[in-house]
Amino acid sequence: MQRIQDCETVDMEAWETAMRAAVLAAGARILSRLLDKVGAGARKQPITCECGEAMQSRGLRNKPLVTLLGPVEFRRSLFRCDACGSLRYPGDELLDVVGTSRSPGLRRMMARAGSHSTFKEGREDLRIYAGIELSPKDVERVAEGVGEDIERWSQSEQAAAIARASVPEIGPEIPTLYISFDGTGVPMIPSAVRGRPGKQKDGSARTREVKLGCVFTQTTTGPEGKPIRDPGSTSFVGAIETAEEFGNRIYAEAIRRGLKRARHVVVLGDGAAWIRNLVELHFPDALQILDLYHAREHLSDLAKLVTAGDAKKSTRLRQRWWTLLDEGALDRILRQARAYRLEDPEAREKVSLELAYLDSNRERMRYERFRKQGLFVGSGVIEAGCKTVIGQRLKRSGMEWSVRGANAIIALRCNLVSGRFEDYWEQRVA
Repeated sequence: MQRIQDCETVDMEAWETAMRAAVLAAGARILSRLLDKVGAGARKQPITCECGEAMQSRGLRNKPLVTLLGPVEFRRSLFRCDACGSLRYPGDELLDVVGTSRSPGLRRMMARAGSHSTFKEGREDLRIYAGIELSPKDVERVAEGVGEDIERWSQSEQAAAIARASVPEIGPEIPTLYISFDGTGVPMIPSAVRGRPGKQKDGSARTREVKLGCVFTQTTTGPEGKPIRDPGSTSFVGAIETAEEFGNRIYAEAIRRGLKRARHVVVLGDGAAWIRNLVELHFPDALQILDLYHAREHLSDLAKLVTAGDAKKSTRLRQRWWTLLDEGALDRILRQARAYRLEDPEAREKVSLELAYLDSNRERMRYERFRKQGLFVGSGVIEAGCKTVIGQRLKRSGMEWSVRGANAIIALRCNLVSGRFEDYWEQRVA
């Protein structure tokens, strides 16, 4: 403080930085004194090993901890089981620092930093905003570790939700519950895609598909009967996993969000086979709506095919078909498309596939009826989720992920975006 007062020039930033360092150092000293009373000394109850035998005290051991206030020393008692040789530090368990030298508050901050940007950028943010010096690898280890722990917690919640699926749920009725899911590719390290078919020129894969799902609710409609998503009602789940595993994940999330209390359940999707299969398995009574954007995309492709690529004709036809689609006249579109006679066998085959797709999804494309009911007809929420929850963090330039690392960050980001980060930390100390 005296050095600051003696300075002849005014440098506000330097003063702030110096005073913050001094305050943090003082706080670290106070925290060290508080920790002297934790995890050491005589105990009223004996310490028992997992094998059932009583454990014996083997004195005190130092453990350096990095905290939000800076580095501190933690002296705590070590216990050893003479029967099986296991070691235990009850003080570490009390402070939630088992197997780590980072305090819970610092780990929480590091997890947030690592979830929002690259680990290097997260490290810089922590240095600038909190005065904490760490390496990018430190941020990576902690962020992925927290993500893996969130996934374990989510799996236990998932099992509990599925177990109570047949039990009637008590609570306020939910007018409309929406469920939507989609897939998006994430760049992977070579070993994670070795031998997998993909879209590269040589038929190999560079990415793995993340299956992402969301659940949200709707209570009211706005002007002209347009649906309004309930604020703060959207939650996300996702992972690189099989369709079967993801089906259980999104089903459990729907149960947690009140599936059994919903008056109406709506599933929004792009019509992919794996999505239809999951809906039929887990949500057979739900109203299925094919995302309007995907329906229009298929009509555009069909218009190009039947007009042999004539830009003006295909544009006019596409616009007419989009209007008919909005009016609920899908049957007219199909009749008009079937009236075209194409000579090219390949074009005929593609037209046949498009017609089969539209025909199989006809009940999911009654947009005029859905709009009159005040329902969403587009899967914009999950499309945005693929970009923000997954793309903005895991698909940045130069990134490559292992399945383990990607799933850890996906779990962390879904938890944060869903507003459940505090729930996770509270259950750790419950």
